[in-house]
Order: sequence, then structure tokens, then C-alpha cells
Amino acid sequence: MAAIPVVMVLGPTASGKSALALSLARALAGEIISADAMAVYTGMDIGTAKPSPAERRAVPHHLISCFEPHERCDVSRWLALADAALAEIGERGGCALVAGGSPLYAKALLEGLSAGAPRDQAVREELNARFQSEGAEALFGELQRIDPAYASQRHPNDRQRVVRALEVHRLTGRPYSSFHTTAGVRRAGVRTLLLGLEWPRAVLHQRIEARARAMFAAGLVDEVKALAGRLSPEARQAVGYKEVLGLLRGEYDEARAVELVSRNSRRLAKHQLTWYRGWGDIRWLPGDAPDLSARALALAKGFLAAG
Repeated sequence: MAAIPVVMVLGPTASGKSALALSLARALAGEIISADAMAVYTGMDIGTAKPSPAERRAVPHHLISCFEPHERCDVSRWLALADAALAEIGERGGCALVAGGSPLYAKALLEGLSAGAPRDQAVREELNARFQSEGAEALFGELQRIDPAYASQRHPNDRQRVVRALEVHRLTGRPYSSFHTTAGVRRAGVRTLLLGLEWPRAVLHQRIEARARAMFAAGLVDEVKALAGRLSPEARQAVGYKEVLGLLRGEYDEARAVELVSRNSRRLAKHQLTWYRGWGDIRWLPGDAPDLSARALALAKGFLAAG
């Protein structure tokens, strides 16, 4: 069977990935698979900048609003659903476009998942004892230092996963996140074109701040208030939701919450770009280019014709 062609639109948060993917999908009669770890949850709409209902009617979208917010969706569960969507698109002879802000998910789609990391009962028991005696924040702080990529997706009180990540690092000297995908070996069943959106740092930060303000103006506080009692530990840590939960607890006012969302979104963008720098075959395009859509479409058409 021929490899399924996939155009992947990558870039930091607020870089315009969804808009470009939508433009390409319309021009290519394609379908979009979301690679956003939080867009899979129903009700988490404003804070994840989901495509609007009208956009989702105009172009088929996959892996959006397919889990309840109290459920857990990890990379392996997401990948199984993404592969199923790819197979369906391939059977229809369509073009798949992938867009979203979770580099680990995109990397899993490119490379698959590794066989797994080692285990040691004695080490795990020791770490569980430390979790009990030293507290969640102490061990979570250690995880943030040695594996910030994995820590960014976890809640400090998620003892099982925090302990597991520390156990793997103790046994191997490697971050747990490095075991989630293979070492740069691409999967045979998927043929990819990687398009990256880049912006001057100052301009990207302005876009991030504007998005944060727009989310609050669109009703982010009410959205989080309605979901607060149903969010999983992972969902509670999502940028936008974590800060508004603090606002609802009375820890600060709305102006401070907007500042925190902007700050944490900038940190997320830096984290995303760190991942992407390791992928040498990304075709980077300036996000503010007036002919961005035309340039991306030309690259996509050439890629599809070469298959």
C-alpha cells in the first residue's frame, strides 16, 4: 500500500497554524487532523482556540471534541485515533493536513511510539516514599528540571506519572519523554511535508498577548467556570485554564490572569520551538508573508504530485 501523504503545519502557539491548515484544506479538498492535546476535550473551546463551528462544517476536522474533559487522553490513545483518521482519509483518496500545538503528538505521528522504558520496583517504591514524605511539589520540581517536556503535560499531584518519569530517568539517565517516540526514524506508512510558521520573536509575543486578551473577551472565564468541576488533572494544567482556575479561587484579579496566560503562552512557544529545531526537514515560511497561503499551497501541490 502506498504511503499516505500528510501535510503537517507546525509552529509555536499563536503563529497561525489553524488558519493556514484551513486555507490549504479548502484549496486541496483536504481534511484536518488536530494535533492539539487539549482540543480533544469537549467544552474546552475558547482556551484551545478551536476552529469555529462554521470552519468545521466547511472542512472535515478530526480529533476535536472527542473526549469528555474529565477523561484522560495520552499520546498513545491520540495516536491510535489519528492513525484511524489517516486510514479513513487515505481510503477516500483525500489529503490529510495535521495542525496543532503539541509537538510530542506530531512527533508520534511522524515516528510512532517506542517499545517502552525499563521498570524497577525498588526504585519506584523509594520514589513513592519520597512523594509521601517530601510532598508532590518537591518531586514535581525535580521532574521539571530533568524533563520539562513531560512535566508540562502533567499535574504535580499525578503521583503515578511523576514517579514513573523519575524512575525512568534514574534507571537510564534519559528523560521519560524521549521514550515516547523512536529516535528520529520516520514511519514507512506516512509520507510527510512539514511546513513551519516562523515569526520575529517580538511580533510573536504581541500575537500571543493579543490572543490572551481576545480569549478573555470571548468568555474564557465563564468557560472555565462551567468546566471547573469536570477537568482532568491534565486539563487543569492547560495554559489558559490553569490561570483562570487561580482567578476563580481568588488568588489574583483578571488583569493578572491575562498577564499569566500571556507569560505562560510565551513559555509554551519557546518549548514548542525547542522541539521543532530538532526536525531538520521543516520548510519554514514567514508567518507574516503576504503570499503565505500561495507559497504553502505551491509546496503542498508539489509534494502531492511527487507521490
